[in-house]
Amino acid sequence: MKIFKAEQVREIDAYTVKNEPIRSIDLMERAATRLTGWYVRHYHTDRKAMIFAGPGNNGGDALAMARMLADRQFRVECFLLRFGKLSENCYINLGRLKEQARVKLYEIDDQDLLPEIAKEDVVVDGIFGSGLSRSVTGLPASIIKHINKKAGTVIAIDIPSGLSGEDNSGNDYSHVIRATHTITFQFPFLSFFFDMHEAHVGHMRVHDIKLHPRAIEDMQTAYRTIELEEIRSLLPMRSKFAHKGTFGHALMISGCYGMMGAALLAGESCLRSGTGLVTLHVPKFGYSIVQTAFPESIVSLDQSDILFSEPPDLSPYSAVGIGPGLGCKPNSGKGLKMLLERTKVPLMIDADGLNILSQHPEWYALLPEGCILTPHPKEFDRLAGESKSSFERHLKQREFARKHKVVVVLKGAHTGIASPDGAYWFNTTGNPGMATGGSGDVLSGLITGLLAQGLSSLNAALAGVYLHGLAGDLAAEASSEEALIAGDIILYLGEAFREINA
Repeated sequence: MKIFKAEQVREIDAYTVKNEPIRSIDLMERAATRLTGWYVRHYHTDRKAMIFAGPGNNGGDALAMARMLADRQFRVECFLLRFGKLSENCYINLGRLKEQARVKLYEIDDQDLLPEIAKEDVVVDGIFGSGLSRSVTGLPASIIKHINKKAGTVIAIDIPSGLSGEDNSGNDYSHVIRATHTITFQFPFLSFFFDMHEAHVGHMRVHDIKLHPRAIEDMQTAYRTIELEEIRSLLPMRSKFAHKGTFGHALMISGCYGMMGAALLAGESCLRSGTGLVTLHVPKFGYSIVQTAFPESIVSLDQSDILFSEPPDLSPYSAVGIGPGLGCKPNSGKGLKMLLERTKVPLMIDADGLNILSQHPEWYALLPEGCILTPHPKEFDRLAGESKSSFERHLKQREFARKHKVVVVLKGAHTGIASPDGAYWFNTTGNPGMATGGSGDVLSGLITGLLAQGLSSLNAALAGVYLHGLAGDLAAEASSEEALIAGDIILYLGEAFREINA
């Protein structure tokens, strides 16, 4: 699914009106019908709907929704905020609403006239749309603060009022609606994917209102979400006559004294990605651990008893992953530099591999083109410098990927993947239960295994991130988010593949 800027969405709306053809007021009616249908499925007529409408088209959606809810016997109070000239469609819907006797309609032009809101009421926010580029002030700011203070349940239409669709640097978040649910149309907005907006967006739903497919296809954007159908097309077919050599040989360089569990998690995840062979390169003391706990792997022993110090001969391998449980000792740093200088196959760097790399920025020039880096936010800050917000961090991520010609997987609730050509994807799978030790090791092994099977760096990152999150979702559904551990993600990788291939 594409993610557009607010002005691009308006262009797509205009194209739809011109070429479907459909009147803009009827397109608004279509959106309000979807809103009302969702509301009716989730709330009972016993609860009063308090609908706040601004003077623009977002307010027009809200007024149309108020009329439709009243038609379905809901108790509705509607408040039109008079802080600007009514848009044409808002004016039309105001006239239609006045014909519905069941709705109590009030007009507010004074911030001292704030309505009472009970906790059991459902507030619908239609004050502002996505076109804001500055903080809200005056009457609408007072209404927003009043809603945030009093309301127990808030439904935002299209976008929480006060929130910009893209960059919110300098925004006054006390003047942004804190929604329980945000019901947006056709596409999510970029700002929905950043952690500082979680309390404002709440649970996001994207409703299809049938905007023109040609306009959507032709409109260019750097941003997309990862979807199941896309991942299905990336996974390699498995021939009846395939053998273990067909699906590549992955090398995982991981583990040090006290951290061998990370090596085992990454190694098993790598093998369960579908790759034919996995070799774990571990310190000498880890030999018996790996041979006992992971008999399916091949073991390569480092010359050091307790840490990684030098990569083995790399000629047998189709991809290399390094980092899980590696430690950051100087000898491991020397080994990482040797690997960067010697490797001729696709490379994935995670965890302590990244921490070592960040201590030597001069090594960034050694990163092979297409190398995959999989940092969490703090690891990325060590690589690229501190960021004031997750939005700023993602901009640095895109620049880092472009500058160094690498794929950067920035882990989080909506893991973001930056490609060297500027394209960016947000993941749509995963859950808070995956915030547990070892989850990242599972991801690094999975991506390395997909690389070993011949997927491009970008495709391996996209497929690995999506599969990882989907397996986590399936594991949480079978047990719970609270009890989820990294090993459960590995156990449900098979179910994740089955769901994608169904």
